[in-house]
Amino acid sequence: MNRKKQERGDFSGISQKFSKSIYDTTKGQLRVEVLKRDLASLLASEPCSVLDVGAGLGQVNQWFQEKGFTVVHSDLSTDMVEEASRRHKAAGLGGQCQYITASLNDLVNQQPLVQYDIILCHAVLEWLPDTEVAIEQLASLLKPGGRLSLMFYNHHAQLFANAVYGNFDYIERGLKVKKTVRLSPQNPVVPEKVDDYLKDNKLKVRQKTGVRCFHDYLRNLDDQQRFDELLSLEMKYNQTSPYRELGRYQHWLIEKPNFQEE
Repeated sequence: MNRKKQERGDFSGISQKFSKSIYDTTKGQLRVEVLKRDLASLLASEPCSVLDVGAGLGQVNQWFQEKGFTVVHSDLSTDMVEEASRRHKAAGLGGQCQYITASLNDLVNQQPLVQYDIILCHAVLEWLPDTEVAIEQLASLLKPGGRLSLMFYNHHAQLFANAVYGNFDYIERGLKVKKTVRLSPQNPVVPEKVDDYLKDNKLKVRQKTGVRCFHDYLRNLDDQQRFDELLSLEMKYNQTSPYRELGRYQHWLIEKPNFQEE
């Protein structure tokens, strides 16, 4: 993978490595459990249109397909899109899903512009060069009254974790690595800036959750029982300050008000 592709979040050629590194781990299990809880209200709503931006292997939008929602699965990586399609078909799904290889910019520039009732955008912002532009684009793709599930890599948690690990030189460099690591986001996002950009686009945050508020600060997690205890702890405190703000990722549920509410 070349550096340009990596910086924009194109994981072509490493779909299996991506699955193993992200989802087949305790951090992946935590992420899934938190998202299932946070998205329960959307999954229980009347089936409607869903856009999944940077959808990867489609684990999350599969939950919506199972509930009868119409899904557009988009990702920069053709490998990811094809693998997601295979996985969905193996699960007896995919009939109400459109699979496209596209960037967020591509989606915004299509004519005519298509808007969606629900947008999922998980672990995408930290790969893009301009967070403000990305949020403007997401807002333009969301219908009035629509909901946005936005998850992003937290700058503050990245700094704090590296202080715990003793990586003081890395912090001094402004969290800039000397050598790029494939699956490590290069542009951690400042939550306060996200808040400002959402307000600028008249989007309202309805709920904030920290993802991996404690997990990433532990030295080891050696058995399933300890993981179950940790999961319970995360679920208890991850929507409460100051623990929420320590989450390595932030998951926010956001609404675009109807015109008459503005």
